[in-house]
Amino acid sequence: MQKLGLYALTGILGFALIFALLPGADRTAVATGAVLSGVQLTLYPSRDPDAVWQFRAGQVTNDPLLGETRLTDLGQGQRLLRERDASGRLTGRQTLDATLSAPDLTIDGQDNMTTRQARITLVQQCADIDLQGTEQMPVKIEQGSGFSAPVAELDSPLMTGHVEKLRMSFDFKIEDSDNDTSTLQYDLDGTERCENGQRVPGA
Repeated sequence: MQKLGLYALTGILGFALIFALLPGADRTAVATGAVLSGVQLTLYPSRDPDAVWQFRAGQVTNDPLLGETRLTDLGQGQRLLRERDASGRLTGRQTLDATLSAPDLTIDGQDNMTTRQARITLVQQCADIDLQGTEQMPVKIEQGSGFSAPVAELDSPLMTGHVEKLRMSFDFKIEDSDNDTSTLQYDLDGTERCENGQRVPGA
């Protein structure tokens, strides 16, 4: 379930549905769902309980019939990881794991996200991944798994390259790709390394 950090969305949605069902209401003029402007949104994925996503969006549209929430005029998003102590209990501290830049996002009922293009930066690997998709084959971000795209450009201290049919985990492991159309270059000399989320000269 999506927890949007904005319970007002649910309330407004309820009023919208009640209004649509009132006798004499012009149902042809009433759109399904609710629209909010200037929203700060927090997502707690049920399939990735240690992760928290945060976004700022110029507009958020919710469609309960499709089970989708659409974010447009999107500011930079971020993925935070919640820290646990030795006993497995949450400490209340969070660390920045990734940032996400995209023109828009659609979030489905399983908290997965799709868009036509995005840049994901994996902070601990100093890795920038530019993802390109289409309407038929969008960029996908799957909770508890990773992300995929028809075309991706990778840039990191460890490796750079062009990858097609990419499927990658959040810890920067390529799980699948089209080897025939992908090219990767590895920095075996260690000219750069990642330190505290910043690129620095290699040792």
